[in-house]
Amino acid sequence: MFDFAILLIFPAMMAFAAASDLFTMTISNRVSLILVAGFLVLAFLTGMSWPVIGMHLAAGFLVLSVCFVCFALGWMGGGDAKLAASTALWLGWAQLLDYAVYASLFGGLLTIGLLALRGAPLHPPFLLREGWYARMTDAKTGIPYGIALAAAGLALYPSSFWMTAALR
Repeated sequence: MFDFAILLIFPAMMAFAAASDLFTMTISNRVSLILVAGFLVLAFLTGMSWPVIGMHLAAGFLVLSVCFVCFALGWMGGGDAKLAASTALWLGWAQLLDYAVYASLFGGLLTIGLLALRGAPLHPPFLLREGWYARMTDAKTGIPYGIALAAAGLALYPSSFWMTAALR
């Protein structure tokens, strides 16, 4: 039962956050709340020690603090900040640097791809009628960075504590 939850909660929330950011340019607070609650429940059910739980919480809080400053400066959205923090909570210190690097690389690729899309001379008319596609091709619209954050989390999840716990 716990293995199923380990294999479902984090990947499902990452996929939902990425899709939500793509289609609506928002990430619901529920995603982060489910990730935090899921982490806490599974941490206790899998026997994660108090010091390890504390370290995961500290990693999440550090990322939330840094991302809050970025949000206050207008550099990132609030949903992105909360998603990054809740992802860091799940991954912990062991994967925090890797998460930052992956998110940066995926974010750079996403940005380059969207800039190329926005600079394209022609777009399929049937897609331009779709609100999400129109937003993605609008130069005034930001970058749905939640896609990169989710991709980075999913890329690292197979080597996380959680997969080790699920495979024992």
